[in-house]
Amino acid sequence: MMGASLATANAAQKLRPRRDLVLPVLIFLVLALVPAFAALTEQKFLIDMAARIMIFAVAGVALDLVVGYGGMISFGHAAFIGIGAYAVGILSAEGIGDALIALPVAILAATLFAWLTGIVCLGTRGAYFIMITLAFGQMIYFVATSLAPYGGDNGLTIDARNTLAGWPLLKSDLNFYYVVLLALIGSYAFCRALVASRFGRVLRGAKENPSRMATLGFDTRRYQLIGYVISGGLTGLSGFLLANSTEFVSPAYMSWQRSGELIVMIILGGVGTLDGAIIGAAAYLFSEQWLSRLTENWKVIFGPILVLVVLFARGGLIGLCGALWERASRGTKHV
Repeated sequence: MMGASLATANAAQKLRPRRDLVLPVLIFLVLALVPAFAALTEQKFLIDMAARIMIFAVAGVALDLVVGYGGMISFGHAAFIGIGAYAVGILSAEGIGDALIALPVAILAATLFAWLTGIVCLGTRGAYFIMITLAFGQMIYFVATSLAPYGGDNGLTIDARNTLAGWPLLKSDLNFYYVVLLALIGSYAFCRALVASRFGRVLRGAKENPSRMATLGFDTRRYQLIGYVISGGLTGLSGFLLANSTEFVSPAYMSWQRSGELIVMIILGGVGTLDGAIIGAAAYLFSEQWLSRLTENWKVIFGPILVLVVLFARGGLIGLCGALWERASRGTKHV
């Protein structure tokens, strides 16, 4: 009897990773089919909309790595988006428009800023950590506004999207869409593997009980710093994609409001799930698109909706869907 129950438990554990893969596979499959659906319905704006969702989903996944798994609530993560975007814009203004140069520079610049600021930020905890990340974010925002040769407050227009070894791969909206999709899949897969690794287990342990992890001999601050730096670099990738999508960069990309929007996205989708960052980005941007048609002050409507999600949907939209599925499954069993 006990042997049978153990076998059942082992089988359930083996099946769990497969079940966990169902949702991301469905998400990426839907995203891959968006261009075909847009062509059939002649609604080409859906391609631009979905590309924008995926760009912010990359940033959301990166932010969820430090917030959901590391317990580091960063209120300045939009700074990394801006740094990645400005790397593209400044290089383009200087006549360098190849992605083989712009992409590494964007990621490395964001990574370096994350490392330098992370050393300082991780000397604090709780509300102090939130405020100091906000302060660094605002600092880089004001630096961008002072860059008069590169547009200052008005931003900087990019002449054309980056080429790839001289080949205009990103010029086509369809090609660019699938490049963004591959970037999202790669970012998600990397973060998922990182969370499942020994590093990820230590990072989660540092969030839950840092004292115990320190007693076990782990330098929790070092692990958190590495996680923060990785998150900053991935967010820089999002900035690279955003600059190429809009062909424009602006200090507004790194404002504290944008950082707040990223936090809202992961809360809306479900903190500490990675999948939730993608769903939250889609929910937020679709809400913005739909509600802004009703009123210019659409956030007045969106705010109470977010409050209701936080109060009644523990775990965000993913948690809500999971609870509804579980309830429906129980109802089916009773019948």
